[in-house]
Amino acid sequence: MTVSEVLTELKTLSNPAHFAQLERFGIKNSNALGIKIPDLRLFARKIGKNHDLALELWETQIHEARILASFIENPKQMTEHQFNAWVRDFDSWDICDQCCSLLIQTPFAKAKIESYSTENKEFVKRTAFVLICALAVHDKKMENEDFFKYLELIEREAWDNRNFVRKAVNWALRQIGKRNKALRLKAIECAERIQLQNSKSARWIASDALRELNNEQIIRRIN
Repeated sequence: MTVSEVLTELKTLSNPAHFAQLERFGIKNSNALGIKIPDLRLFARKIGKNHDLALELWETQIHEARILASFIENPKQMTEHQFNAWVRDFDSWDICDQCCSLLIQTPFAKAKIESYSTENKEFVKRTAFVLICALAVHDKKMENEDFFKYLELIEREAWDNRNFVRKAVNWALRQIGKRNKALRLKAIECAERIQLQNSKSARWIASDALRELNNEQIIRRIN
């Protein structure tokens, strides 16, 4: 398919009711069509992996076209330059989160977490912690010790009160804690230290994480 054909198809998938909700979900609608993620995934399966088309779709700057680009991109063909360029284009939490499912499959992901964690741009910084979430859930080969440095990043950056950063920091802390029994205890210790920080954001991150990590159902599942 050509980029023109894809855009024509995307317009037919536009959902006015979904479009009307985007702003309420904290997603800019100026370049959006209003297409639900499941519909984009189905369309992506129809297209298949296509590196060149993914690059063209990203350049359209259309919200859903960029999410679709992340679904059809081949992580083995991504360059480090493309990785950085796409991350710096992130302008919403959903593009960030959907793209991280792709980015985590590249050889550059782990090396970017530290540098992105101190970035000024909100969604670049969010990317660091969403990547940590992805590792905690999907990378079964990582050792517990590999996550200690990420707990240090979480503790260090818990002060950031920007909504989409603090939510990602909290999410990363909870996902590490839910990986296994040992990391649950480490995450609780981290949360307790964060709770002592003189920051409203830090206190929220810690209390929310402790609430989940001390939940009896969560404990049973981890055990």
